[in-house]
Amino acid sequence: MEFHLIVPMKYVPDIEKVKFDTKTGRIDRSSAPGETNPFDLNALETAVQIKEKLGGTITVISMGPPQAEFCLRDALSRGADRAILLSDVKFAGADTLATSYTLACAIKKIGYFDLIICGEKTVDGDTGQVGPELAEHLGIPHVAYVSELREVSKDKIFVVCDMEDAYYLVEVRLPALITVTKDINTPRLPSLKAKLRARKAEIEIWSAEDLSGIGDVSRFGISGSPTSVYKVAFPEIGKKGCKILKGESAVEEIIGVLEKEGFL
Repeated sequence: MEFHLIVPMKYVPDIEKVKFDTKTGRIDRSSAPGETNPFDLNALETAVQIKEKLGGTITVISMGPPQAEFCLRDALSRGADRAILLSDVKFAGADTLATSYTLACAIKKIGYFDLIICGEKTVDGDTGQVGPELAEHLGIPHVAYVSELREVSKDKIFVVCDMEDAYYLVEVRLPALITVTKDINTPRLPSLKAKLRARKAEIEIWSAEDLSGIGDVSRFGISGSPTSVYKVAFPEIGKKGCKILKGESAVEEIIGVLEKEGFL
């Protein structure tokens, strides 16, 4: 069998423009334009580089609304071979556990794979949980925060794992899952020809019914999400003054202010 890579990708709202629904505690995804999660582009680039070395195919998969086709077509223009969109109202409202479970069911439906590559995290959730949870659902080893891919073969990979206070060299046998940081590479830009080809490519759309023979439908979406947001509060931004001190007396004045405020 040829080497098979799977890259989960997420369609996320522009985090600078998105608004929150204060009643439900959830992101109002319709309030801002969407884009491909930036960390997932690093994951896809890693997969493309491995494909260039070992051959094989890349399948990209995303769970989201119909608009998520955008990130899948973008992935096809960047080197992916197959794209699958999990889109169903029953998938809505999923937390990381329900999301990873649904993705795991879809990957089981896909069948054979050698390596799953996820982005470190998503800019709208920032948890970094879906990748490791996905590996647990599939019963395969995983390595998180991979910042460098040292060696790769058809039966194992050798990676550098960035844990902030130390770097770890890890060898893991395949099949496995890794999550990659933005330091691992710089995603390439697709050519115009590749973009035009991706526009005409087929996007497979799977519903909850398509996965019902593999997983428990009650574990999809909000019904399968044990976590919920109790309350969303926005901090009040008050007005603060700023005083600039110059000259030889500045140090004495700063000390005087600190003493007055009780810091000294």
